[in-house]
Amino acid sequence: MPVPAVRAAGCVLWRRPTGAGPGGSGATGVEVAVVHRPKYDDWSHPKGKLNAGEDPAAAAVREVREETGMECVLGAPLPVTRYLTETGGPKEVSYWTAEAVTGAFEPNDEIDLLHWLPPGQARDRLSHPADRDLLDRALATLTPRPA
Repeated sequence: MPVPAVRAAGCVLWRRPTGAGPGGSGATGVEVAVVHRPKYDDWSHPKGKLNAGEDPAAAAVREVREETGMECVLGAPLPVTRYLTETGGPKEVSYWTAEAVTGAFEPNDEIDLLHWLPPGQARDRLSHPADRDLLDRALATLTPRPA
């Protein structure tokens, strides 16, 4: 009998750089959040497991708040990623783009660092190819609101 996939949700979190006018930082005029997970010593997008009965979109917003301290507004849905966890079980993560609208990061048990980077630097920092692909997909959907 197949093992059910662990369900999780997360976001490619972005913001308009402080003080940036049109064009801002990088080709899309945005900065992207990348988070460091000390448990895995990797850089990724904020994400986490769904609570029982929780809607994936609500979980994505909650996980961003818990891991980064940021309140966000969901944007476009992104492809679901599927992979095997470190224990060999299946995991399925639903993602969205999300604009950070307010908040402040404080290190916590799951995330010890958050860096806001131009898209190219964020892509280079991400540890996993699937996260880089998600970033590329997210950037293709972003149309930052006017300042």
